[in-house]
Amino acid sequence: MDTTTGKLHLKREVGLTSAVCLIVGTMIGSGIYMSPEWVLRYIGSPGASLVIWTASGLICTIAAFAYVELGTTIKESGGEYIYIFRNFGHVPAFLFSWTSVFIARPASIAAMSLSLAQYIAAPFYGECRPPLAVVKCTAAASILILGIINGLNVKLATRIQNVFTFAKLLSLFIIVTGGIVLIFKGHIHNFQNAFKGTIGEIGSVGMAFQQGMWSYDGWNNLNYVTEEIRRPKVNLPRALLISLPLVTLLYVMVNISYLAAMSPAEMLTSGAVAVTWGNKVLGCWGWIIPLSVVLSTLGSVNGTFFTGGRSCYVAAREGSLPGILSMAHVHHLTPLPALMFTAVIALIMLIPGDFASIVNYFSFIAWIFYSLTFAALVKMKIKKLRIQSFKVTMLIPVFLLIISVFLVVAPIIGDPRIEYLFVFLFLLSGLLVYLLLIHFKLCAGLMDRPTAFLQLLLEVAPTEANRE
Repeated sequence: MDTTTGKLHLKREVGLTSAVCLIVGTMIGSGIYMSPEWVLRYIGSPGASLVIWTASGLICTIAAFAYVELGTTIKESGGEYIYIFRNFGHVPAFLFSWTSVFIARPASIAAMSLSLAQYIAAPFYGECRPPLAVVKCTAAASILILGIINGLNVKLATRIQNVFTFAKLLSLFIIVTGGIVLIFKGHIHNFQNAFKGTIGEIGSVGMAFQQGMWSYDGWNNLNYVTEEIRRPKVNLPRALLISLPLVTLLYVMVNISYLAAMSPAEMLTSGAVAVTWGNKVLGCWGWIIPLSVVLSTLGSVNGTFFTGGRSCYVAAREGSLPGILSMAHVHHLTPLPALMFTAVIALIMLIPGDFASIVNYFSFIAWIFYSLTFAALVKMKIKKLRIQSFKVTMLIPVFLLIISVFLVVAPIIGDPRIEYLFVFLFLLSGLLVYLLLIHFKLCAGLMDRPTAFLQLLLEVAPTEANRE
């Protein structure tokens, strides 16, 4: 509560260190331990796979520059939703919130929680696969615990993120150091004729980029919590400029380490390249790697919760979702209803949850709306809308718009599936929901009594945006 105005706001608890840890901690999840195999499978050669990893990091870094301009011009939380809403209006913004809140974010949380649960349960069952019921119950418990933490205490959530970020960075440094030692010992066979067997078809390249981009996903998460960042004009660009080059360098070095320890054939048959690397290089200390995967994934789930709940919260505040989701707890100053809603949808997603399929479909949906976001920046620059503190050249959003369209079209060309049609049908169903419930207001007043009841039960109240 702002004591001078009497208005309720989210607290600015995220400093530079926490901002860096939020980005790094969300980006470094299970992807770097699982995606290298798939990048190599799609692109065909070790040298080309390293190019994909480097290019993916470079694209995300350039995109982060564009997001700095967006975040320092439109000083509100919500990420892509608020940028699309302010530039293109309610309908495309609603379609973003429709897919993000009901599918993308909860499904991502569910998939990462399943991966986390698999690694937690595995040591208790030896050589056998853990029962599916045990895995899903463990995943549900992790969602509930992290949802409660994020709903009750922003400082605790950011401190947890800081601790796990340090732990996962340490684990990656171990892999990088092991790779450097192997290279000095002469393990460079896989780097000779490194581009032999490269697959250059547009579809394969696009699918390889999808896998690489999945591992970098989270580069944009700080823009979801702009209103909770201390001195956002300073800390937003600093955090991004520290985080993105660091993660890109680590990812490239980790992949070099994998290739120093394993042949391409071994990577393609591994199933879990980091675990195979640990067993080959660390020997009896190989257990460190599965533990690292658990810590990395736990940090990613926590970071996705932190930012995903804010996306739901801002969409509700702007009228795209029920008003109760736009409210904050009067004591803890967190978007508690939005976090609870995200957790419930994620728990439902556990029932049919499949980690592997999430990667392609999450990325496919995400890059549809990234393209709209970059188009929003192009529009802002053409209109010259109050862009003061940070500017990028017009070439950057235009280049990113072309890349994002490629990443949407290439998977359809390279691996056409009926599921991509389902994505578009889901978007169209969102348009129908918008017309019935928001434009024509057929159920106006239906949520008034439940909203009043939930306000009293959860001790939440309406909020206003922090725009300074």
